[in-house]
Amino acid sequence: MPQNTDYKEPKSEIQLENQAIAYKARLNGWAIARVVPNAERVIVARFRTRSDADGYMRHLRQETPNACFEVVFDHKPEEAVI
Repeated sequence: MPQNTDYKEPKSEIQLENQAIAYKARLNGWAIARVVPNAERVIVARFRTRSDADGYMRHLRQETPNACFEVVFDHKPEEAVI
């Protein structure tokens, strides 16, 4: 059976905490972006599922009807996607 050779045992409590933060960041792939005048997107919130993002976007549209929001899949949250 193949083994996962990429896994490295954390050496300290800080490394373990950093691994947990990185893992949690990868879980939230769906995001709500607000489109601002320069055609830029500002991330408002992140979600684990698309349905959660859609539900919250409906709420945002009721609260701020003049703003433009869209649901996006942010596959690399650490890099800017333009």
